[in-house]
Amino acid sequence: MNTLSRRFVSPLACLLFASAATAADPLPRKHSNIERLSLAHLAAVHVDVEKLKAQRVDIPTRPGVHDYRCILHAHAGDSAHTGGTLPEMLADAKKAGVHAILLTDHYRPPADFIDGRWRGLKDGVLFIPGAEVHGFLAYPTRSILQRMDLKGSDFVHTVTADDGLIFLSHTEERKDHPVVGLTGLEIYNRHWDAKRDPGSIVALGLMLTDPKPLADLEKAVRLYPDEVLASQCDYPDVYLTKWDEGTKQVRLTGVAANDCHHNQVFIVKMVDAETVLLGTNVDADDKMRKLTAGFRPGIKEMTRGRKPGDGLARLDFDPYYRSFRNSATHVLAPKLDEPAIRSALQAGHAYVAHDWMCDATGFRFGAADVKGETTAGMGDEVKLSAGLKLTARLPLPAYVRLLCHGQEVAKSEGKTEFEYAVTQPGAYRLEAWLKLDGEWRPWIFANPVYVR
Repeated sequence: MNTLSRRFVSPLACLLFASAATAADPLPRKHSNIERLSLAHLAAVHVDVEKLKAQRVDIPTRPGVHDYRCILHAHAGDSAHTGGTLPEMLADAKKAGVHAILLTDHYRPPADFIDGRWRGLKDGVLFIPGAEVHGFLAYPTRSILQRMDLKGSDFVHTVTADDGLIFLSHTEERKDHPVVGLTGLEIYNRHWDAKRDPGSIVALGLMLTDPKPLADLEKAVRLYPDEVLASQCDYPDVYLTKWDEGTKQVRLTGVAANDCHHNQVFIVKMVDAETVLLGTNVDADDKMRKLTAGFRPGIKEMTRGRKPGDGLARLDFDPYYRSFRNSATHVLAPKLDEPAIRSALQAGHAYVAHDWMCDATGFRFGAADVKGETTAGMGDEVKLSAGLKLTARLPLPAYVRLLCHGQEVAKSEGKTEFEYAVTQPGAYRLEAWLKLDGEWRPWIFANPVYVR
């Protein structure tokens, strides 16, 4: 397997395929985000998730490699808008089966985001310190506190020295940012789902200030917590388009931006009989939104028999455990230590999965020669040759799309194995989708195999 060079100059061959489908043309949706929040739809999704779990089969990993569930873009105790702590994060990581967390502290000089932060194994979970800074997820191997004033390529080179990693973050804000020199980029970001869906946020505010909808919402969070958090999850077209364009130039590792803060604990607090405050666990009272019974008549019923200062509702949407299940980056590495995880991410030996739908552990995607021998895995380069095939194996039947630089070149449905005869060079990546409540939803995004 050739993992030595990250430079990859692809010809325009992939543009010649007959299919016109692109990453911007995913499978059509059936329900809006607000419709997904109804109890009936949440229950239907939950039933389908349970059915999928029953169909799942274990897939052994390749010899010498383990499939580690890792979390990138994770915040704990690093800012005023972060509600969670490191001990809380560790406890929930163990509960969610997370093997490693790559922290991304908000940069707060003079605090150092490397020295003094958790690093190494903590009760079986590996922590790697880093920062969300200058538009990147930055994971230098040593403190660069004295060089944080650097910009552009100078900053990138400082971070990546000595096996450091750097990923473009919040891609929707940096569509034209150059990718040469980067380790990779976020190909999914949970914050972007919320950011592009203000309608659901308004709907939640209305539900939280009316007794009947509030009761339904409390029931939904209690019975279907994963499904509620995932109701906003959509196809990350902006991120994938940037990735597909970038892999025409260089090899880029795609990762999931969990972007967890545990700061989506919604709170309703009584001011007086006709007034409440609405906010989150990280909001001071003077930063919360004041709502009155003139706008939301149900507030009178909510405050009846209560006194000023009382909490009327508290719904926790994003404990770390739930965020970790929502999205993760599976890293294929020989052992659970920092050098191995860094090396695997650098090589692109990883895939992104929404494990709340079904545990994707064991998923395989790679290239095989005419004899059926594996010649490349995710992130690797392989030479185009007669009989070369791309193959995938999944823990349960799924809808599979194979794309080359954003162009769909093959698809299949209802199978656990996939095979495609390669006739043109290019960067080939694979998506797997699962059907929940009658609509296909993205489950797995594999890093490309680069055919030269």
